[in-house]
Amino acid sequence: MYVGALALDLLLGDVHSLKQKRGVVRPIVTELKRRFDVSAAEAGHLDLHRRAMLGVAVVAPDAAHCGEVMDACERLVADRPEVELLSARRRLWSQEND
Repeated sequence: MYVGALALDLLLGDVHSLKQKRGVVRPIVTELKRRFDVSAAEAGHLDLHRRAMLGVAVVAPDAAHCGEVMDACERLVADRPEVELLSARRRLWSQEND
């Protein structure tokens, strides 16, 4: 079993309040969950209205599948016109490492 974690640092476009930020971030999180069956949430920069940190977690039977799902999640976010993906960091844990 493999567990992958993906942290996506985003710069939001024309957003001037935390309420507008929620209107941009929430649909992205919902789409990640729906399309890829991952766990996703806003996980950082909670008090800044033009920045967001999204956390995505995936569990898979092999490392390759974990990587494919994280790649697809990163592409989905990077292709959204209302945000700019500043960075993507990923970690992979394996049951064999215990």
